[in-house]
Amino acid sequence: MSHNDAPRLLWLSSTRYSNPLPPNLARKWQALAQGLHRQIHVIGFAPGWRPQRFHGSVTFHLMPQPGVPLLRYAIIFTWGTLLTLWLVGRQRCRTLIAQGPFEGAIGAAVKQITGLFGVRLSLCVESHNDFEEALFMQREIAAAGLYRRLMRAAARYALRHADALRPVSGSAAEQLRAYTPTTPQVQFMAWIDAEAFHQPRQQPTSASMEIVYAGVLIPRKGLHILLDAFARLDVPTATLSLAGPPDNPDYAAELRQQAQRLGLSERVHFLGSLSQAQLAGRLLQARALVLPSFSEGLPRVIVEAMFAGLPVVATAVSGVPEVLRTGETGWLVPPQDVDALTAALAEVYRVDIDTMSAAARQHAVAFFSSRAFVDGHAELLRLAESRTPPIPATD
Repeated sequence: MSHNDAPRLLWLSSTRYSNPLPPNLARKWQALAQGLHRQIHVIGFAPGWRPQRFHGSVTFHLMPQPGVPLLRYAIIFTWGTLLTLWLVGRQRCRTLIAQGPFEGAIGAAVKQITGLFGVRLSLCVESHNDFEEALFMQREIAAAGLYRRLMRAAARYALRHADALRPVSGSAAEQLRAYTPTTPQVQFMAWIDAEAFHQPRQQPTSASMEIVYAGVLIPRKGLHILLDAFARLDVPTATLSLAGPPDNPDYAAELRQQAQRLGLSERVHFLGSLSQAQLAGRLLQARALVLPSFSEGLPRVIVEAMFAGLPVVATAVSGVPEVLRTGETGWLVPPQDVDALTAALAEVYRVDIDTMSAAARQHAVAFFSSRAFVDGHAELLRLAESRTPPIPATD
């Protein structure tokens, strides 16, 4: 089969992509295109107001991305729906993967519309986090009650029409089963660019005094709890680096004020957004990663850190306990528990961290591979397409 004759697969996404792609994303899409033997089209957002279309291993169709969340929702549910219909019609995409239940609502609508004209589509819906509550832990939402009802209605609609589901964690799988108990699931975690993080360390892990947090600066990540815990840590030479974009600017400003108020200005560093290569370099020089979130899916940064040889201190929420082993590759603590988090941070400087570093690397290698990631998608597509009714025969 030539590439032009390969089945078409459409990815419905609200992710922002740039041209050229960062190396980690380029490797992801190349692995999927080659491993699945499909022509892949991806709908997402451009990094500004100008729509874009470009081709690498897959073809990207990018919508303009305004800064106001309400406008982004309006664009993805209007422009995104029309673009999906066009790709189904023009490019003959017959299988859709939605990266979340809300993008899945677009896929469900297109599936129903095209079904009226005899076109049979297979719909896969992914779930990467707690789609019911995560957004409300991220920022203040006006008319939150109405917003919550609309989100859940969209999720119910999407999942009712899905042919197969892909949760990234056991907690995500349970949430999906509450909506649709009988739809088949294939569970596997998000893409990790192991090549970027699985590099030789220039010095032993024990030589570093730096703890790193990597992720967006939003309330759901529990960074105000982390600062309180770090202030109580009786290790004067310890430093804390917070890497990530200030997606909630007010909260980010409050964190800086809190650090100053606690007398941590010289020991807490706000690094801002880092590229994948910059983050890998930072982790390869650190002593441990900390992730004090209130809610997660199965955060890839934990496995990235372990590839870099870092033990991890994280809250025992969602899918985190599925990847982190207390006392072997890190420490699990209850969310919003300052005392427990302080005690775990103290352990980072007390134990044989080099032994834990080696164990963390070994566990990461066993837990994730690009081959398993591609194979997981192949099984997801097989399940979805096997449940799609054939087009009725005509005389």
